[in-house]
Amino acid sequence: MSTKGIKEIILKGFGASPGICIGRAYLLDKADIEVVSKYHISKEGVKNEKNRFKTAVKNAKDELSIIIKDFTKEFRQYASILESHILLLNDKTLHGKTIEFIEVEHINAEWALKKVVIDIKAKFQNMQDGYLKERYADIVHVADRIMINLVGVKDVNIKGIEKNVVLVSHDLSPAQTSQIDMEKIMGIVTDRGSMTSHTSIIAKSIGIPGVFGVENSTIMIKEGDLLILDGSTGLVIINPSEKTVVDYEDKKNKYEKQKAALIKYKDITSETTDKVHIMVLGNIELPEEAVTVLNCGGDGIGLYRTEFQYLGRNFFPSEQELFSHYKEVIEKMFPKYVTIRTLDINGDKAISRTTHPIEPNPALGLRAIRYCLKRTDVFMTQLRAILRAAVFGNVRILFPLICDYTEILEAKRFLYKAANSLDIEGIPYKRDIEIGIMIEVPSAVIMADIMAEQVDFFSIGTNDLIQYSLAIDRNNQQVAHLYNQFHPAIIRMIKHVADVGKKKGIKVFMCGEMAGDPMNTPILLGIGLDELSMNPQSIPNIKRMIRALNADEARIFVAELLKKKTSAEVKDAVLDSYGKIIKKYI
Repeated sequence: MSTKGIKEIILKGFGASPGICIGRAYLLDKADIEVVSKYHISKEGVKNEKNRFKTAVKNAKDELSIIIKDFTKEFRQYASILESHILLLNDKTLHGKTIEFIEVEHINAEWALKKVVIDIKAKFQNMQDGYLKERYADIVHVADRIMINLVGVKDVNIKGIEKNVVLVSHDLSPAQTSQIDMEKIMGIVTDRGSMTSHTSIIAKSIGIPGVFGVENSTIMIKEGDLLILDGSTGLVIINPSEKTVVDYEDKKNKYEKQKAALIKYKDITSETTDKVHIMVLGNIELPEEAVTVLNCGGDGIGLYRTEFQYLGRNFFPSEQELFSHYKEVIEKMFPKYVTIRTLDINGDKAISRTTHPIEPNPALGLRAIRYCLKRTDVFMTQLRAILRAAVFGNVRILFPLICDYTEILEAKRFLYKAANSLDIEGIPYKRDIEIGIMIEVPSAVIMADIMAEQVDFFSIGTNDLIQYSLAIDRNNQQVAHLYNQFHPAIIRMIKHVADVGKKKGIKVFMCGEMAGDPMNTPILLGIGLDELSMNPQSIPNIKRMIRALNADEARIFVAELLKKKTSAEVKDAVLDSYGKIIKKYI
């Protein structure tokens, strides 16, 4: 596999799916739909043009339905992603607006669809939440499939690839990824995409290394180039030297051994050397990710984000639609716990045609529990769906962005109201589910002792807690470097919440990114948290890390850590005391 005499080139992207592969590049031809012409449609021809668009939508729907029907066992769990794409095909924002442009402006369907996608992109780009921004990719994939049918070109044929290759593409939709032959495709490189895309979720689950968001990869990489793909670090090396190939062969072997070890350890209990048991759970966004949590050895779901069903649509999901998705997850996880967080976005982000004005600072605006307490109809629909689904397993409900004691009282009042309405209608439900709140703003930390009187558990959301406490927008490149999980104030706040929980007799969990970082495990263990919830792929490593630690020693360590004055001092102390252990799991 030598490329002697050719200069190696290193490209950087996002590590979308971990793993290392070495192989020849296979450039996937993108269907030629980027350049479309605009032309005028006569008044008499508008009806035919609308019908041409509707036919393209129907064909796109039929194609997705066939893909779902032909799913192999490995991909069956991702049916709901493609089913959501089928729903998007009929969405009023995409479908209805395109028809409107054809009618009003008398333009061809291709140009009308392109205009709609550009408008939607502008709306999504203004969102601060990275997860929500990524959902724009789903709309693009759906629009591309319609456009392929409008233009009359053939979609790329992934199933037809007959040799072992590294797939290089401008982008891959979930539908295309789900047609991959795992015996042939060694890895995936794309110009677009990110770590939170649905394509990334599928790639992670089936174990194919992936690096996404590599700008100009399809230009820089030529057909047949030897590639090294490192999905853990986000590196793509074109025409590597013999030494680089040898080094990465060694890294690949080590990774495969580590992966085998993780599989071996995924079902072990996360118990310290002095017999303290810490539950390790997974965070999910989609029903199909529940399987990934189980495959990674998760003790349950510590955070089920419920926003996806509300995104990019012109109407709120029905109670039955929400119930079906929650029930699917709860049944898959039984008897393990599923913690369902109520809607944590505002109306502008959730519904495309909202009457609410655009907020200059949505992170501090009408969002999460504030929005739900204002739009009680939306809140009640979700609460009823959760209570109904709870019949099928073990469920906890989690209210986000609680800043004030009265918000808890109001949220609980509506929960009881939802239960009573189900009672009156004779619909089966489960009333006695645990109630928790997210601790993610300083006021909740300060008032934790009072708030503990009204709930069964706290769940610390460190992503927002750090942002709000340090007054840092982590998406702002000018200040993102100041976003620091080792800040002494953050450590003290988490410790205070844990101490309150013990004093008041309620459990304290963590579901932020800190929970999945081995660097933080000794700190969180010493602080005394009861559960850690994280990206499912981090679960085996954290379980092994916990098994290598002593809880008593960690408590003594944290007592000294609380005396540190700077983030650097905190980090240095962690590395001095636990560096050798941590290196095994990073």
